[in-house]
Amino acid sequence: MRLPPHPAFDLLRFAEGQPGPARRWLIRLLLAAQRPGEAWGVLRAALAGKRVRARDRAAILWGARHALAVPPLPTGAPETVPGLCVATPAAIRGGAAASASLVVLTAPGHRLHPGAATAIAEAFAADSGLAALYGDALVLGPGGRPLLPVLRPAFDPDYLLSADYIGPVVAVRRPVLDRLGLDPSLPGTEAADLLLRLAGENADAVRHLPRPLSTWAPFAAAPSEDWARARRNLAERHLAGAGHVDGTGVLSLRRAIPAPPLATIIIPTRDRVELLRACIASIRAHTEWPSLDIIVCDNDSRHPRTLAYLKHLRDEGVRVLPSPGPFNFAAMNNRAAAEARGGLLVFVNNDVVAFQADWLRRMAEEALRPDVGAVGAKLLDERERIQHGGIVLGTGGLVTHAHRHFPGAAPGYLASLQATHRVSAVTAACLAVEAQKFRAVGGFDEAAFAVDFNDVDLCLRLEAAGYRTLMVPGAVLYHHEAASRRWTPEARVRHEDEVARLRARWGARLENDPWYHPAFDPRAGTYVRLRDWAGAGLR
Repeated sequence: MRLPPHPAFDLLRFAEGQPGPARRWLIRLLLAAQRPGEAWGVLRAALAGKRVRARDRAAILWGARHALAVPPLPTGAPETVPGLCVATPAAIRGGAAASASLVVLTAPGHRLHPGAATAIAEAFAADSGLAALYGDALVLGPGGRPLLPVLRPAFDPDYLLSADYIGPVVAVRRPVLDRLGLDPSLPGTEAADLLLRLAGENADAVRHLPRPLSTWAPFAAAPSEDWARARRNLAERHLAGAGHVDGTGVLSLRRAIPAPPLATIIIPTRDRVELLRACIASIRAHTEWPSLDIIVCDNDSRHPRTLAYLKHLRDEGVRVLPSPGPFNFAAMNNRAAAEARGGLLVFVNNDVVAFQADWLRRMAEEALRPDVGAVGAKLLDERERIQHGGIVLGTGGLVTHAHRHFPGAAPGYLASLQATHRVSAVTAACLAVEAQKFRAVGGFDEAAFAVDFNDVDLCLRLEAAGYRTLMVPGAVLYHHEAASRRWTPEARVRHEDEVARLRARWGARLENDPWYHPAFDPRAGTYVRLRDWAGAGLR
């Protein structure tokens, strides 16, 4: 079912265009015929009762899709809570909520669930530091039938500026509303503006309550024609002249870089010259950046063709740093970072291929902001599917790449494959960070995470130092993941050791990713299916 053609609904289009059952089974049969070994692996896992493994292998073979069960619509009428008023911005400016201590902003097409007002009042009563709160929603189709769940992450100003993932239903304390007011020049986006100004004073004052609080009926009511203009004005106001805004429903905030620093691209490698050659050739051909140098960190390459190519690179002025001994990805990157002259470090795997000239500029626009640490790109696999859309903690047994195996052109859940947004971590296969920030936290932990999870650990240490990690979907590259990696019994033992170290260091943080809704099933691929709503306590 297609939603009405209004840009306010663009972030709800994540499930549009998915094949129906008949077409889906036809695609599955064709792919199974083309890849019989993979198809047999799915069947073998299913027959053995290994449901999670079967689902994982099915996603690899057939790709991922949203299969999100919608919770039943609560019955009854919204209750009345003393001191709580639900009103539109226009009604509030007219004095409709003058006597209320809690005000819930709303808009046409939105309605509180039964029990929502009580849940909101209880949340404010339990936390005196809470100034504003938002929850989740159910999208209704024609006839009021539940259509889609809108499950929001924690408060993220970058995401909110790019896509209004929070919407107009926001609860706020009356003194805060009186002090900050609602801007009448931003029709339809007053709630987003209020939250952004409030968070600018105290980011912890805005919270997300992970449960459905309202319904959203896009077929019954759409925001005014001024909505898109107001969204753009809000984004431009926050850029304050230091950049420009692209897009309509989902916006891209392009930040100016008055003095682009030297960017040092660091590429660890060992033989596999065909990968390294393609990587470097693509970077040279498709990188729009005024000042760039490349460091290749070589771990005991021995093949004559590789050695000849490394000599060729040296002759061209590329620095090739020897890094002998057992393979230690983190140590290789650290060594190159210590030798880097650039103010911006860009870590790139040798199996990554650039094809869009603005990939580095888009990452640098975010990485050079004072409060941003690591920045990641959207990576596609050889089948044009999502390989990396950020890293989600607590899924797949430990961590998982967001939207993995979804179509490369998919908008992502709530437009998160289109809008720049905060994540817990990004992959070091393509990661940009300012050199001073990287060195301030000690770089990659080469002792604890020689090969795996060094990127997750780095991002979490940057977060602990006060820096946000951002995923920039506008930066797109190919990543032929694990093309240069060979699993051995020793490698598997080392991997398990690093899993244990990650759990020991970040156990509590791994259990709760604020940028991923707890209603999603952690045993499935990200954004694929939900937990049982009643069992998760989210009804």
